[in-house]
Amino acid sequence: MSKTYILAIDNGTQSVRALLFDSHGNLVDKSQVAIDTYQSPQPGWVENDPEAFWQAMCQACQHLWANTSVPKSAVAGMVITTQRATTIALDKDGKPLRPAIIWLDQRRAEATPKLKWWWEVAFRAIGMRDAIRFFQREAEANWIAQQQPDIWAKTDKFLLLSGYLNYRFTGRFVDSVASQVGFLPFDYKKGCWAAKSDWKWQVLPIRPSMLPELVSAGTIIGNVSAQAALDTGIPEGMPVIAGAADKACEVIGAGCLTPKIACLSYGTTATVNTTTPRYLEATPFIPPYQAAVPNHYNTEIQITRGFWMVTWFKEQFGLHEKQIAEQRGIAPETLFDELVNAVPPGAHGLMLQPFWNPGIKIPGPEAKGAIIGFGDVHTRAHLYRAILEGLAYALREAKERIEKRGGTRITRVRISGGGSQSDAAMQITANIFNLPCERPHLYETSGLGAAVLAAVSLKMHPDFATAVARMTRIGQVFQPEPVHAQTYEQLYRRVYCRMYKRLQPLYLAIQEITGYPDR
Repeated sequence: MSKTYILAIDNGTQSVRALLFDSHGNLVDKSQVAIDTYQSPQPGWVENDPEAFWQAMCQACQHLWANTSVPKSAVAGMVITTQRATTIALDKDGKPLRPAIIWLDQRRAEATPKLKWWWEVAFRAIGMRDAIRFFQREAEANWIAQQQPDIWAKTDKFLLLSGYLNYRFTGRFVDSVASQVGFLPFDYKKGCWAAKSDWKWQVLPIRPSMLPELVSAGTIIGNVSAQAALDTGIPEGMPVIAGAADKACEVIGAGCLTPKIACLSYGTTATVNTTTPRYLEATPFIPPYQAAVPNHYNTEIQITRGFWMVTWFKEQFGLHEKQIAEQRGIAPETLFDELVNAVPPGAHGLMLQPFWNPGIKIPGPEAKGAIIGFGDVHTRAHLYRAILEGLAYALREAKERIEKRGGTRITRVRISGGGSQSDAAMQITANIFNLPCERPHLYETSGLGAAVLAAVSLKMHPDFATAVARMTRIGQVFQPEPVHAQTYEQLYRRVYCRMYKRLQPLYLAIQEITGYPDR
């Protein structure tokens, strides 16, 4: 019997990957194209031509076909997973009106009209008025409508990147419920566009007709069109399956199907996630996201700058390691792991609070990063270790918040994302969490999660439990070291857990005096 394969396309922030998986979760072939077309017309802005996303994806697919021995006829279907919260405005002919606004973009809309009085009263009563104002100012649609009203007047469809790529493949304006992450009028609890009476319609200029049809993840949404087949080399007529956002796919690609298993993502944004069949707000009034598994939720808590802080360190302090790595022909990460291991756990008391980006509620919009405990013993290596430890402390605090709100103890931790390739980061996390930390067998967990979705949709496996059991596996496991775990326990409880509360008044004063972060 001939083998059947799935094509998963992962359009991340840094690159597009075209991935061929078999029904056992083996990555058979891969093609990767870097995305180097981002533009920053003003400081803090991040944009990209939607056509550049499409062309990068086409290159990845064409290169895959040119270098794989798998016949196209053996591929049963394709599925797309993408970066989240990247928005694209299209005209009535389906053509982009302006560059896509990337999720990293920091532009802000001006203040918008007040909500109807009963909403104002309700949100003030529960302490959420500032969070709603944050939503208003962050919404890309508000910025376009205010700053480029001529473009907004021509906008016929307002899509996330996932919806745009679905349209390019099938000609249909349709998207997955599990891809809806962003400042849109979406009901996260019900998994549909918000009701007409919902406050989100009052604070956004979006009309219902601008939005795509929503379907459950795993739904076959159409077939590859003749033009898309010509562009990508994917056979015309191949089924296109509704995927999910990259973090949602990462969770199931790491095999995290129950509230007892946490998925830590060590990516540009660091997150901790569990999958649960019930609606659970890990932070009160902040909704969970729809999971890749239909009728489930991801109780996600983010550290928005996450492993970007590692990149920040490398750019600001890591030139020496970069130069040596180039001379030796090795990855700089190898030398950075050596830096970490040259410093004892706890970094001689150097403690870092990783709020390099303001939050919404916990931490609040006034939050800043902080490093305390400096002494003459400290070096670059201590700072690097403190970054990894600070991220792990923050994610442990988030894990405990999920456990407290959900009533289920997390007993296992899986770690994926680029940072999971660092043995030092894995061991630090195992020690700080005092739990075994498991690295999935495959680095491409987002693509694998998308393939799991497709495998269930195409009846290659009867259900998600079976698909996850057969397609995901554990690679290396990092066990906590009791002595170091005890050190971290003390630092976490007696220092880290108290830092934000103690520093928050100072952050508010800094914000008031300097105007940063902008209120």
